[in-house]
Amino acid sequence: MRIDFSASSLEVARALIGASVFVDGVGGTIVETEAYDQDDPASHSYAGHTARNAVMFGAPGRAYIYRSYGIHWCLNFVCAPAGHGAGVLIRALAPTAGIELMRERRSVDSERLLCSGPGRLCQALAVTHAHNGLRLDRPPFRVVGGGEDPERVVHAGVRIGISKSVELPWRFVLAGSPFLSKPMRADAAPAAPVVAKRTGAKRAIVRR
Repeated sequence: MRIDFSASSLEVARALIGASVFVDGVGGTIVETEAYDQDDPASHSYAGHTARNAVMFGAPGRAYIYRSYGIHWCLNFVCAPAGHGAGVLIRALAPTAGIELMRERRSVDSERLLCSGPGRLCQALAVTHAHNGLRLDRPPFRVVGGGEDPERVVHAGVRIGISKSVELPWRFVLAGSPFLSKPMRADAAPAAPVVAKRTGAKRAIVRR
């Protein structure tokens, strides 16, 4: 299954669960994502187009990299049509390729701790600001869709580490994965499919 990055951040964030991402052949299965949109006060794009977030407003299917708290790099996938600032934060992977190299980069042995969090993930995959704006369908990136797996259960819950829009259930995880950055809250629920409908000139996101 090919990921349609021109879709909304909610659609893409859910669709990416079970897909895989590799950087120079190192990576794994995406088990945790968060959606961000320009109408969302927690998003970098909420205040409008700036030099820092310019990639978010560009063509979909590119990497948006930023520094969190001045310490950790974070990997995001730009989505939605160009001009609409939206993206998906890749929060955690289940490592499948280049595990020994990840261990060297992270200086840890535990496979569970290699990519369980956006900062750890970027360190394990050697992602830096040099990757900002690069296409996801060309080297060094490779994104492989997970397809429709009837045994895969995706749960939705509130996002982590934000102070605005904290009530939105825009965090998606692979249920039962031991590689999540943090366990889901007890009130998390199976994520309903996200469907895009056109209402006038705008796309409205609904759940069914």
